[in-house]
Amino acid sequence: MAAAARAGSFALELVRPVASLMPAVRRAERAVPFQRRALYTGLSVAVFLVCSHVPLYGVRYGAASSGGADPLYWVRSILASNRGTLMELGVGPVVTAGTLTQLLTASNIIRVDQRVRAERELVDGARKVLALAIALGEAAASVLLGTYGPVGALGGALIVLQLVSASAVVVFLDDLFNKGYGLRGSSAVSLFSAASTCGKVFWHAFSPVTVNAGRGPEFEGIVLAVVHQAVSRAGDARAVVGTLLRRHLPNAMNLFATGLVLLAAVYLEGVKMLLPLQSRDGRGRRATFPIKLLYTSTMPIVLYSAAVSALCLVSQLLHYSRLGGSVLVRLLGVWEEASHAAVPVGGLVYYVTPPASFLAAPLHALVYTALLLASCALLSQAWVVASESTPRDVARRLTDQRLALPGRRDGATYPLLRSYIPTAAALGGLCVGALTIFADITGVIGAGTGIMLAATAVYNLVNSVEKED
Repeated sequence: MAAAARAGSFALELVRPVASLMPAVRRAERAVPFQRRALYTGLSVAVFLVCSHVPLYGVRYGAASSGGADPLYWVRSILASNRGTLMELGVGPVVTAGTLTQLLTASNIIRVDQRVRAERELVDGARKVLALAIALGEAAASVLLGTYGPVGALGGALIVLQLVSASAVVVFLDDLFNKGYGLRGSSAVSLFSAASTCGKVFWHAFSPVTVNAGRGPEFEGIVLAVVHQAVSRAGDARAVVGTLLRRHLPNAMNLFATGLVLLAAVYLEGVKMLLPLQSRDGRGRRATFPIKLLYTSTMPIVLYSAAVSALCLVSQLLHYSRLGGSVLVRLLGVWEEASHAAVPVGGLVYYVTPPASFLAAPLHALVYTALLLASCALLSQAWVVASESTPRDVARRLTDQRLALPGRRDGATYPLLRSYIPTAAALGGLCVGALTIFADITGVIGAGTGIMLAATAVYNLVNSVEKED
């Protein structure tokens, strides 16, 4: 452990010159007015959405969707990624870098004294350097995998430069929220993911684009399609029902399942137990500490999706390399080209990604369900430690605030927290995983993970605005 800590300190010193060049926002010295924070939040989301619709320069129209393998196909909903645009990588590099940095600091591999401003700024700069390094690696891997078709050396370098620059914008916007200029209770990553998912849901419901998939021209948006059929074919109930249950485009069941998952996620987010506390400073001040059912919120599925994204990327790189025929590479993942992307058909990657149909591949569905539930429960427990939210950490913070259980001795808070928090973390992880699986089965719009993140982000945002009022 001591050797790891020395290596971590050495790595920090190596990145110190580069960390000082990273985009940074000065921390607000006083409380920023609500109107200004709301303005910054809206502008940040607008910038992200604009970048999500600006196509990459140097990529032929349609090449990004009909070209080679798509290494991020399975996690685009959670990473707020839009293929063929500046936000090709979405918030993936920022999420991965933040998670790794927090795990390293929590395990004391990187030792930081939070009371020293210089050390905090150095770790923050190192996180940004790591995010851009991850963006550079993912962008280069996408070009090498032929995601954008044959672009040449100069075209590939230009694409990589655009993707890394867009990731630098995301790093800057994330820093803006972290320094106190965004709405309280919200983060840049969660808001960007929620905005991307809500945009997809709205588009699939009200898209005015007409598509002919063998049933004649019809609107892509299910709401407009039903209204059009009801007006143009008045009295033909069969046509309206056929549109409601169509399979080739978004249908009413997809929209209903999306709303159901949203309501379930909001309900679970609000389930909590309030632990009564009383001040020991002589004033008798009372307070409560909420222990939520989703104690780690949606972080378990975020971490799982980030791990699956990295695994898919590495597996595809090895599969399409000269080592593609080796036993270890095939155990990791076997890929085949499909109409929309490369699809895993064997190996570990095959079982950690959701099946196209849970009924058509029962073994795949069973293994995927077991792995997802177990991973979410374990990752939730790990995140409690990494985020310093263990019973001991919480009890220490409450003691520092001179808060304790009323009518009990000062040391009684920790044993009570120890009986509740680990259970809430594991059960919350299982609930998140189960709801994600239900969303995958019912075919929600925007994928189950994205819908859960959107519901959580919107719930926290509404609570934040209510508290401000």
